[in-house]
Amino acid sequence: MSKNAELFSIAKRYMPGGVSSPVRAFKSVGGDPIIVERAQGCKIWDVEGKEYIDFLCSWGPIILGHAHPEVVQAVCEQAHKGLSYGLTNPHEITLATMVANLVQSIDKVRFVSSGTEAVMSAIRLARGYTGRNYVVKFEGCYHGHYDSLLVSGGSGVATFGIPGTAGVPEEMAKLTLVLPYNDSHALIETFEKYGEDIACVILEPVAGNMGVVLPEEDFLKVIAEQTKKYASLLIFDEVITGFRLSLGGAQELLGIKPDMTCLGKVLGGGMPLGAYGGKEDIMNKVSPEGPVYQAGTLSGNPLSMVAGIKTLEVLIREKPYAYLEELTQRLSDGISDLLREKGIPHRINRIGSMFTVFFTDQEVKDFQSAKSSDTQMFARFFRALLSEGVLIPPSQFEAWFLSMAHTQEDIDNALERIKKALSSL
Repeated sequence: MSKNAELFSIAKRYMPGGVSSPVRAFKSVGGDPIIVERAQGCKIWDVEGKEYIDFLCSWGPIILGHAHPEVVQAVCEQAHKGLSYGLTNPHEITLATMVANLVQSIDKVRFVSSGTEAVMSAIRLARGYTGRNYVVKFEGCYHGHYDSLLVSGGSGVATFGIPGTAGVPEEMAKLTLVLPYNDSHALIETFEKYGEDIACVILEPVAGNMGVVLPEEDFLKVIAEQTKKYASLLIFDEVITGFRLSLGGAQELLGIKPDMTCLGKVLGGGMPLGAYGGKEDIMNKVSPEGPVYQAGTLSGNPLSMVAGIKTLEVLIREKPYAYLEELTQRLSDGISDLLREKGIPHRINRIGSMFTVFFTDQEVKDFQSAKSSDTQMFARFFRALLSEGVLIPPSQFEAWFLSMAHTQEDIDNALERIKKALSSL
């Protein structure tokens, strides 16, 4: 038995499924998962010492590369001063100032410990601010494991959510209206019917959790117009796209200013961190300023704060976005050429330094078209790449990511490995 398999068998005895997050079990792609020993730059190594070129990047946060020396130094220096205080520290104030200066929709920000926590807090605030109960979300947009948003929708203009997991009361899920992504007509009809009772619309401005799906022209504009017309709030979940697509996130790139924004991943520089922020009058409803309660012992944790500060400082200084886009274009074009040579139907959706290879011949513009992908082909593709030392997300419906640590040589190396992997399919 390999060391990876041996450790995973022990993990399954003491952890549900042997993991701390379901997709890490590799169930959708088959085979035992790898157990990671260490990471540096754009590479990771498993417990057997095998090296992988990493296009998972911890599901997005690692934009500078693994173990970036400036981030590591900042965290180590802070660790000697204490791991947690339970009181406000100067680093919170510094990072809050940076976030408010960079993200156009944020006047004030509240730090939490995860993207899920940011979303659930933003939803509570939207309901408290508007005095309304209904939330509009879109099929295929994942907003963490918050009860009200773990729902899926069927066909039709607007469907009341049904629980997407055991343990969520149907009564709670019914407060969520689920619409197809990129369907402006369905959104308008939903507001005509329920508008006076809708607290907010939440969405990924660029979807990353059904695979990368870009908003069609005017889709975000229509949402902004409808929320304004009915005095609902527009919430952008930029946990993935925040600071990855630009310093101001997807909203800066696409020219739409939401009422609130949820952040995470890149914001923490690899440390656990989330945040939600927005206009001053909305954020002043949060306790202790206002009546909407939210708290957390580890919120504003100094280790996460210094990692976030240093990550943003490097991004501001290096301005890597054009370089990252060039590298990502080179990789995605190269993969497409290789798949085309093999006669394998596929579509690649890309924006900035994130993309998804869908194994379908359809245009992918929403969750239904994403689900037309050949998931068995993806599983074979994943395992072939893994055997050649290329790590990608172990799910068809996720994004690949690049980091500043990737080089032209790494991309060429990866394409050679992918070409070799494809020869086995």
